[in-house]
Amino acid sequence: MRATLRQAARATVHLFLAAVMAFGSYLFITVLLIAATGTVAVVGIWLLPETVLLIRRIAGAKRRLTADRTGREIPEAYRPITGPVRERVRTAVTDPGTLTDVRWLAAYYAYGWLTVLMLPLWPVGLVVDGVWSGLLGREALVLPLIVRLADLEARWSAALLRPSPKALLARRVEQLTATRADAVAAHGAELRRIERDLHDGAQARLVALSMRIGLAQRAYGADPEAARKLLGDAQDQAEEALTELRHVVRGIHPPILTDRGLVGAVRALAAGSGLKVAVRADDLEDGPADEPRAPAAVEAAAYFVIAEALTNAAKYSGCDRAEVVLARTRTGLGVRVRDEGCGGADESAGSGLLGMRRRVAALDGTVRVSSPVGGPTVIEVELPCVW
Repeated sequence: MRATLRQAARATVHLFLAAVMAFGSYLFITVLLIAATGTVAVVGIWLLPETVLLIRRIAGAKRRLTADRTGREIPEAYRPITGPVRERVRTAVTDPGTLTDVRWLAAYYAYGWLTVLMLPLWPVGLVVDGVWSGLLGREALVLPLIVRLADLEARWSAALLRPSPKALLARRVEQLTATRADAVAAHGAELRRIERDLHDGAQARLVALSMRIGLAQRAYGADPEAARKLLGDAQDQAEEALTELRHVVRGIHPPILTDRGLVGAVRALAAGSGLKVAVRADDLEDGPADEPRAPAAVEAAAYFVIAEALTNAAKYSGCDRAEVVLARTRTGLGVRVRDEGCGGADESAGSGLLGMRRRVAALDGTVRVSSPVGGPTVIEVELPCVW
């Protein structure tokens, strides 16, 4: 009986909130219909985008309420209403998400009153089921009905608020367009960095090397000692040029990934970070020796994400400990970096998080950053791949 009471209480809370939204939708639709004629006659359709945005907020609140009941998120798929007034009106009218919200609002106007009628069942259920179960020892009758009604209302709302395939496709196209633009921008920035490093580093040293070898050749017959000194300088220049080239190569694809694999590379990265870093990667290390690795691009992205996160932790967190977790997920590779520092990471402050997001987005991955003031800072990355 206690479990039934708890379930009925949660269901009643859901129905109460649904009833409040239903009552509010009645008022909203009524006022909207009354004001529509006057608005179109006096102001025109320029207020339509604001009305659509208000409907989106109402539908969003209902999605969250329904998700709390069903345990499944209901995605949103809207086109952004931006730009000049005409463009805003066109987007508001043609967006498939607008049709979905209006359809739900109209249907909710029809079935929302059921939630209002179901609320009196709670006190009735307490009395009837208390007598029925307490005196006769039977199963409760009314309170389970409240639970079923709340589940039914949530299923109806979820079905009506779920975006259409057309809306989901449009949102996916927008996401891919944005990630492609970010990938192109990141690629351009990376190419400029490589060109700059080669021009200012290795190329300058190779030019100096060539000059010293030429001077040594001319001085060899007349002054062998000077020639030997010039050749010694040339050797130093050659070693410095090799160092610069290795630095550039590491920025493209760290050779350590090829030599040691992702886990070994991350352990080496952690050892040189200046922090006490605990690396956990059990399901990547304990698998069979011939088990396939993640693609090179995925491993490189994970490596650079961890390198950036540990660098930020060493510079800004104020703590000396961090944790890195690598995990094989159902859809790809998961990376989690946590430090117990002061938190407050700001992407707009040049902390490298924006570049991290762009690198991951280029692979259709996701980045979640949690960094409240006072800490901890947690960066979670999902990189899709096929194992």
